Amino acid sequence: MATIKEIKERLVTVQDVNDPYFLALADDDRAGVQKLLRQKEKVLQKIAEQRLAFQKRFSLENELWQSGKQFVAGIDEVGRGCLAGPVVTAAVVLDDHFDLVEVNDSKQLSLKLRESLYAQILSEAVSVGIGVRSNQQIDQMGILNATKAAMNDAISHLNVTPEHLLIDAVQVPTSIPKTVMYKGDAKSISIAAASIVAKVYRDHLMRSYNKVYPGYGFDQNVGYGTKQHLEGLKELGVTPLHRLTFEPVPEFVRQ
Repeated sequence: MATIKEIKERLVTVQDVNDPYFLALADDDRAGVQKLLRQKEKVLQKIAEQRLAFQKRFSLENELWQSGKQFVAGIDEVGRGCLAGPVVTAAVVLDDHFDLVEVNDSKQLSLKLRESLYAQILSEAVSVGIGVRSNQQIDQMGILNATKAAMNDAISHLNVTPEHLLIDAVQVPTSIPKTVMYKGDAKSISIAAASIVAKVYRDHLMRSYNKVYPGYGFDQNVGYGTKQHLEGLKELGVTPLHRLTFEPVPEFVRQ
């Protein structure tokens, strides 16, 4: 008879509650074995729910693929509300082999998971494009126009020509057919993947800027107006990264 330790190790490979090995363990009356079964069942149930939600968030892409459109790009942005740094956008084209079920709205994910998924998305996506508009361009164009321009930049940096765009909340001027939706990163896997790519890419930029402009906490707040950031502005004034048209930044410009 297998030991509880051996059963625990074997259960790691079980992926379905209908697995013959899992079902056979129901007849093992040892309390330790039954505890393992309950724990594994909860894990498998969570995985099943996660996969179901994943498939639901892939429905928009599936409909477009079935209509004959091969390349569908999800587009999202990050950094619109920051006081410093650029706005960053990403366009991500996936195919029906994409299976990273943990991909979701980047704001719902931990830093560690975002970083892991970022690398996997770059590896598994059909194509990824990045668009960046600087704080100076934001001041000149306004944040909405800068975001639209960055999204078009991201589209142009794809190595395939998208036949349809799924965009989170922004009416991008383009001749490519598009579907614009609010909270798109919770409705579309492609948009969610784009939100992760844009977020991690921008976070990396802001962490590197923190080495050049210490004292504002860019490695922690990535340019948002936190208490630490505002204290840095008060003590050190503005940097070349700051958006001069965003309140309260103009208050800290030293004459």
